[in-house]
Amino acid sequence: MSSAVAFREHVAAMTDVRARPPVGLYVHVPFCVSLCPYCDFVVFAGAAARGPANRIAAFEAAVATELELRADALDEAFGAPGSVARPALDTVYLGGGTPSLLPTDAVARLLDTVRRRFGVGPDAEITIEANPGPDERGDPGALAALGVTRISFGAQSLDRAELRRLGRRHHPEDVADAVAGARSGGIGSINLDLLYDLPDGSLGTWIETLDDALDLEPDHLSLYALTLDDPDAEGLTGPDGDHVPTTRGARRWRDAALPSQDEDRAAAQYYHAVDRLAAHGWRGYEISNWARPGHESRHNLAYWDRRPYEAVGPGAHAFDGATRRWNAAHLGRYVEALAPNGASGPAPHLPPGGHEPIDEGTAAAEATILGLRTDRGLPRAAAELPPLADAFGWAIAAELLSIDASDRIVLTTRGRLLSNELFARLV
Repeated sequence: MSSAVAFREHVAAMTDVRARPPVGLYVHVPFCVSLCPYCDFVVFAGAAARGPANRIAAFEAAVATELELRADALDEAFGAPGSVARPALDTVYLGGGTPSLLPTDAVARLLDTVRRRFGVGPDAEITIEANPGPDERGDPGALAALGVTRISFGAQSLDRAELRRLGRRHHPEDVADAVAGARSGGIGSINLDLLYDLPDGSLGTWIETLDDALDLEPDHLSLYALTLDDPDAEGLTGPDGDHVPTTRGARRWRDAALPSQDEDRAAAQYYHAVDRLAAHGWRGYEISNWARPGHESRHNLAYWDRRPYEAVGPGAHAFDGATRRWNAAHLGRYVEALAPNGASGPAPHLPPGGHEPIDEGTAAAEATILGLRTDRGLPRAAAELPPLADAFGWAIAAELLSIDASDRIVLTTRGRLLSNELFARLV
């Protein structure tokens, strides 16, 4: 692609705020067997996930209704799925939580609804997240038969002591068994999530974890610095908020963990991962994501390319090109809105939540930030346009940005580590 064409495409991405049909669908399944103290995802654990009072059946009915209502709206706006104006989905992502806790027949019903109402392309990427424990990973063979092409295991660490400190239920050997089972079950692409900058962690332990992960021969690695945010203080847990309140136990754990994190250690761990994975031929295609060639997450790439996607489930976020929308996190209110209420009650309706319209300035900032998150970066001419123009010279001098051999602006490794400092200047 010529630099002129790349520049025109970048300008178009910055100024396009039209509503468009989704290329992907995210389904949030908000159940876990237990709640990890560092986790800020919308999760309901314990009796809500297992046992006679579990909420899985109620959730399944509610999310099926939301899928129908969201599809009705897309039918009205863009026409039937599979038409020129509304192509079939390229990706479906079952995230959580622990979607692999759903019974196989529930996954089948969910995917059947998605195929019927949204359309799913013949070579679509269909991902499910899972925990590695033997009672949480699901049946990979059955999932592959349903069309699942990709599985993402929340390994987090391959060190026994670190897993214990994180409150994880699985052991290192469970990760190896999970990967082997997914491979033999016919899952074509396997990801492992790993965390660095763990409380009381070390560079040596991180090196061992990464080596052990590579020995398992996954296809993709997502490496995240542990962040201990405060959604309550940020105002994200109100009635229409997209987070659930932090438990007292989790708050105590985070308060104790924060002092034992270390920015310099985190930087050393990240630099090691960059070098180690590059030496093995892996592509660091996004700040936190590496893949063997051909195994990049197409669903997540759609986010970074600002392509539209639909989303259902408590706390789920959607984007149509003109508006960002989210569902409230509260499971009870979600189910109540979508449940049938009898002949005399209100009809099922979309769950509570919020939305934010996107103007051209916001679109420009998003296109710039999301573009820089990937190894493709931005065309060099983008340095002359707001919002990057004012920060470009500073970022070059600070060695956060460089110009690659294709004449594109990309983050350096140092820039990836300090990207939030740059991005704050772009909004």
